[in-house]
Amino acid sequence: MPDPLLTEEHQLIRGSVREFAERYIVPVARRMDLEDYYPRDLIKDLGKQGFLTPSAPPEYGGPGIDLRGSAVVVEELSRYSPTLGFITEIVNDNIVYALLRYGNNRQREEILPKVASGEWVASYALTEPCCGSDAAAIETRAEKRGGEWIINGRKIWITQGAYADIYLLFARTGPREARHRAITAFLVRRNDCVEVSRLEMMGMRGAGEAEIKFNDCVVSDDDVLGNVNEGFRIAMVTLDLARIGISAVALGLSQGVLDEALEWAKTRTAFGKPLIDWEWIQFQLADIKARLEIGRTVTYKAAWLYDNKDPSFVLYASIAKLYTAQMAVDIARDGVQILGGFGYSKESFSERAYRDAKVLEIAEGTNEIQKMVIHKILMRGLPEVEL
Repeated sequence: MPDPLLTEEHQLIRGSVREFAERYIVPVARRMDLEDYYPRDLIKDLGKQGFLTPSAPPEYGGPGIDLRGSAVVVEELSRYSPTLGFITEIVNDNIVYALLRYGNNRQREEILPKVASGEWVASYALTEPCCGSDAAAIETRAEKRGGEWIINGRKIWITQGAYADIYLLFARTGPREARHRAITAFLVRRNDCVEVSRLEMMGMRGAGEAEIKFNDCVVSDDDVLGNVNEGFRIAMVTLDLARIGISAVALGLSQGVLDEALEWAKTRTAFGKPLIDWEWIQFQLADIKARLEIGRTVTYKAAWLYDNKDPSFVLYASIAKLYTAQMAVDIARDGVQILGGFGYSKESFSERAYRDAKVLEIAEGTNEIQKMVIHKILMRGLPEVEL
């Protein structure tokens, strides 16, 4: 049905992604989960189609579509593989936007085409063993020695970190007491100074999650993204956008659960009639649909506000992230319940979605952080926003 927040172009994008996903993602999605398999070739195919970095302009190898279009891509990918939607929103919203906004010409021209094509795997390295939500407390250090920066430290829960060719890394470039005022963003190529340890995760399997140790990694001033000590601001700006992206993951995951539950209810019989004829099942499906459409509305409103350079997108990004993350966990649980024993098996999409959904309440800012952001805006008004 028509959506007032989306254009005809956005709907055509949705159809293209759906066609690609049904043909190429469905056959490999289950293997990704069962074997924790990272589909490098499929990532390259996403790049060729322009789905991996939808916001990258054509001169850098992407289609250059707006944030609503990017959200549509992520939603449709997540309907079939939440892991691939998760990877795409991180690459597009955390990394591509950072390079476009803060990168110099050399960085954009050298890095963006390789990331957009899938030739290079890129990771966003912010979180550390010491510090998740408190990003201003990170301990990874970059020390200037002569004309070079020497980076030492550990990052954890890094998506695609096990396979990355380049890391957008945030490191301390001043005293710990300076907190957010002494953090700088660096572009670090993978080489012998990078030590990778794979991590076994509950959900979003196949995303190449890893702990990364940086041991005397040497970079130059040319590898600084933006300005020295501007890294925390860069991280916060990209996280605002990524909250819309990860909300789209929640939408797609939830739609996948609804698709499976509806088909099951139509074909499964119990006590002499199809499940779909039982009022309880009807109410469950209706509740799932209602929650999903509320989530879609607030997510695409946030993206529309960003596309129209309205600073209130920051508020709605956090509202969307908070609502859709909780929504996805609830919908996945209900999907498993509707499917019964089959829903508890590895054969069902809902079982995988139930495990995948939990990280949506943690990544790109926890539920609690979103409440803090919303409360702060209620009390102080909107912050200054770069658009």
